[in-house]
Amino acid sequence: MTAPAPLRPLGRAGAAPRNWAGNVAYRCARMERPTSVAGLQRLVAGNARVRAVGTRHSFNDLPDTPGILVSVAGLPPVAEVDSAAATVQVAAGMRYAELARHIDREGYALPNLGSLPHISVGGACATATHGSGVRNGCLATAVSGLEMVTAEGDLVTVDRTSGHFAGMPAGLGALGVVTRLTLDLVPSFEMRQRVYEGLPLEALDEHFAELVAGAYSVCLFTDWRAPRFTQVWVNERLDEPAATVAGRAWFTAVPASGPRHPVSGFPTESCTEQLGVPGRWFERLPHFRPDFEPSSAGDELHSEYTVPAGEAVKALHALDRVRAGIHPVLQICEVRTVAADELWMSPFYQEDSVSIHFTWIPDAEAVLPVVGLVEERLEPFRAKPHWGKVFTTPPALLRSRYPRLPDFAGLVREYDPGGKFGNPFLDRYLKQ
Repeated sequence: MTAPAPLRPLGRAGAAPRNWAGNVAYRCARMERPTSVAGLQRLVAGNARVRAVGTRHSFNDLPDTPGILVSVAGLPPVAEVDSAAATVQVAAGMRYAELARHIDREGYALPNLGSLPHISVGGACATATHGSGVRNGCLATAVSGLEMVTAEGDLVTVDRTSGHFAGMPAGLGALGVVTRLTLDLVPSFEMRQRVYEGLPLEALDEHFAELVAGAYSVCLFTDWRAPRFTQVWVNERLDEPAATVAGRAWFTAVPASGPRHPVSGFPTESCTEQLGVPGRWFERLPHFRPDFEPSSAGDELHSEYTVPAGEAVKALHALDRVRAGIHPVLQICEVRTVAADELWMSPFYQEDSVSIHFTWIPDAEAVLPVVGLVEERLEPFRAKPHWGKVFTTPPALLRSRYPRLPDFAGLVREYDPGGKFGNPFLDRYLKQ
């Protein structure tokens, strides 16, 4: 097994620790990495302000705290499969790359994976991170139970039998420090991945629903230099009817002649295998291999917005009308589908959705005005930003897009009445 590539170091000795991209300097008093749950319990109980941090792949101050920033990556790397229940109990700090190989050896799979297999299970679920596919929910929808350390240092286990469980898997770190999660599994499967090039935007006008439902997972990429998608990545299960034929066009897009990186001109070695070569589910669903550093094109910033599936084509045309303002600071934009769920703080709550993801150049001063432009164009479509990425959506507007936010706020008061796990980010966006 090849180990996932290490994340970048936190920074120079004595310097403020930073997120993976380096655009956020954490204000924490110190960072801790306990090696036991008992040690974590003591740490949480003995400090006034605590926040959990995953693989630091957030691009804003969601994980930050003026107190103790805690990584659970040092806890024992549990991954226990229950074949009778078709579930796995996994340590929150484990990365998907490690988990996927383990459960595949046991004959199981997760329904979906994100673009990067390097991210931690706990962090991805807490922020409703997702993969792609009209039948596939965000990664947190696989959570059927979780274990966490609450404000007094107690170890609490909850599952779907709890009446308020829908508020917990995508909990934004506001309820406690999650130590383990129980995930639903499906039988393992094989896939093939093909990349197509040159899909006109206008092809979506009549065929969007058909196109994105044409395979298990479909991802569209554009650099917004023209009204077209530079690439379409199509992932098909081998045990389902074939949607593509080798060498033939797909919705007018032509097959790529060789491996492709989403960003034109970048080396393809970091990308998962293409050209229709069969492979295991975890070797095809992510865009990038685990043994390369988690980056699509080097230094970058990310933004992402979710719109209702029925509004996606209109939203993309709205962005096309301002593409001249977008592409100078853009590396690549990706469009994916996500199935509706019942999780209170998920952007996909009770609504089949489409995510529009932007990988920007690493220049916040140049990028932020364009983020505002994107948000202005997407506002008529009730766009919701990804919790862990760069956005400027006004707090009141963001709150209005989450009908269960009052219920979630009540859950936070129940589990953390003193605000131990609170921080300025949660104060801005959750408090009314």
